[in-house]
This record gives sequence, C-alpha cells and structure tokens, in this order.
Amino acid sequence: MTDRLFVATRKGLFVFDRHPHASPHWLPEAHVHFLGDPVTMVLADPRDGTWHAALNLGHFGVKMRRSHDAGRSWDESPVPAYPPKPVAAADEADAAWSLAQVWALEAAGADQPGVLWAGTIPGGLFHSADGGDSWELVRSLWDRPERREWFGGGYDHPGIHSICIDPRDSRVVTIAVSCGGVWQTRDGGDSWECRASGMIADYMPDERGGDPNIQDVHRMVQCPSNPDVLWAQQHSGIYRSTDAAASWQPLAAQPSSFGFTVAVHPQDANTAWFVPAEKDTCRVPVGAHLVVTRSRDGGASFEPLDHGLPRAPTYDLVYRHGLDVDNSGRRLAMGSTTGALWVSEDGGETWTCLSAHLPPIYCVRFAP
Repeated sequence: MTDRLFVATRKGLFVFDRHPHASPHWLPEAHVHFLGDPVTMVLADPRDGTWHAALNLGHFGVKMRRSHDAGRSWDESPVPAYPPKPVAAADEADAAWSLAQVWALEAAGADQPGVLWAGTIPGGLFHSADGGDSWELVRSLWDRPERREWFGGGYDHPGIHSICIDPRDSRVVTIAVSCGGVWQTRDGGDSWECRASGMIADYMPDERGGDPNIQDVHRMVQCPSNPDVLWAQQHSGIYRSTDAAASWQPLAAQPSSFGFTVAVHPQDANTAWFVPAEKDTCRVPVGAHLVVTRSRDGGASFEPLDHGLPRAPTYDLVYRHGLDVDNSGRRLAMGSTTGALWVSEDGGETWTCLSAHLPPIYCVRFAP
C-alpha cells in the first residue's frame, strides 16, 4: 500500500503521510507547498521520484515547479508553451492558442525514461522527452481537422484531462477530451485515431449524438493489470471498454450515472468506483446525500457506499481528479469542492474524514 497522499487545492499543495501508530493514521505534513496558489495537478514520477506540480496563477499565468528531494526544495521548470499562432488560423475553434491550464500530467513507463505527457486547456497535448526540461506540442493531434469541432465542457475551451499510458508499451497512449471524445496513438504520438464509438451525447441533436468527436468525457481510467479495459465517466453516463477503447458500452447506475470522477481497481478490471451527482446545472449529490458507488462485476450492478461520509444534507462535489485508488486496490482517497478529504482502507466500505476544512480540492493522488 501507499503511505503518502498528495492533495492539490485552490490554495496550495498539501501532503498527508500515514503513521500506523498515530490517531488518526493520516497526518498532514506541517509545511504547505505553494500556500495561497492554485495547484491544478501533481505528479510523483515513479521512475525517479521527482515531484511535478502545475500552478495556475491567473494574471501571472501557468507555472511549473519540480522537486528532486521529496518537496524539501522546488525549482521552477519550463511550462508547456504553444507555438506562435499562424495568421491563417483565424477561425473560432482556433481562437485559443495559448496555455490556460495544465489539466493532466503522466509519466511513461520504464521503457521510456524521461518521457512525460501533459494535457492542457485549450485542448493541446504536450510531450517531454527529458523529464520536463522541455515540452513540445503534439502537432499530429493539434493539427487534425477534427479538433476544430472540439468545444469546452464547463470551461470556455476544450481540455485534455485524462492520459492513459499502456503499461505494456508506452507508445500506446489513450487520452480523453472535454469535449472531444477519446483519442489513441499506438506509435508514440505520430498518428491518432478517435476511439469513442458507442458513446452517446444526449446534449446534442439526435443526428449528432453518436459522433465520437464531440463526446464530453469527464474522466477516463485504465486498469493497469488489464490495459484493454477502460472505464469512463461521461457527461451522459458511465461507459466501459474491454477492447482498448475500440468500442464503449453504456452502464446504468443508481442513484445517478452522472458525475465527474472514476477510479479502477489496479488488479481487478471489473471493479471501479464513481461519485454520482445531480446532472447538468445542479451538480450536487443526489438528494443531498453523498455516496460513492462501486461496481465489482464490470458494471452489471452498482452498490452505494456511505459509511463514514457526512449525513444529508451535504453538497460536496468531487471533481475529475478528486478520487484515487492506490496500488493495493483497497486504499482510496476522495476530496471535494468544499475542502473535505476522506480516506478508505477497505475498498470504500468505510470512510474516515481527514479534514473538513481544506481549500477546494482539485486533485488527490497517492504517491507511487
């Protein structure tokens, strides 16, 4: 199991460590990294232990920070930067040609040391071959004509928030775009294929609902032990693929199939967790009752789990990266927009509140 948890918030990066003989077991480190600054994403590279953090400083732009000593010191590192906008790119879809937010950070496998991927708003994917010393926009995806139909889902512009790297071959990368569907490369980014077949966008006219290029995928995860299985929380429902995203099957869950986040068991591709919410404009727990739903049979059924979570009424919303599971598959963490943080040690059966007073939480992530 993993004994360190990163919590990226609107007002800094908090780190919690597990102390088996303390009560409660999880305690925050005394120092808050980047206190007062919005931290949109954090990554601890499992290959060399480097910590990466993305900050969104508003008027001062996006910044990247990197630590080689477990957070004792941080250096400023290069930021993914869009190239100059061509004069010819004057259509509305290309109105945004500059970095607004780093929304995803992932490390490739041991077969590609130093390789990192970053997903951004406004819909650009960036690649680094040197551990973040430099970044390059993946033009093979950015220049595809289909991108001109992508649009924002919640933000003004589209964004790449999910990057799944196949543990069998780091050249195989699958990404999810809000709103732009699911895309996959099998050659390290030289070429791409849209792979959202089977998803339906109920917010579009009937004749466009099945268009894979305009699907609003809220979050997508891949099972490490069976990478052909992916789960997605999409705007219109929950979906699962068993053929490496070639096709997707819809799944019905109660009390709602709407939500933003999903986590998959690392050893059991049939087990996944979601946090349901009221759909569209409301976006609060269904009936003001916060629950986590879990499926252990590939989506045939879902069970609500709420032991240790606050009693109704409660209005916590869990963002796309607000739920994570560690490499054991039993330890989960969940953080909400109201600054509440919970941990479960038994697969979601029971939850312990670590804090109810953090800043709004953007991302929770166990250290590898």
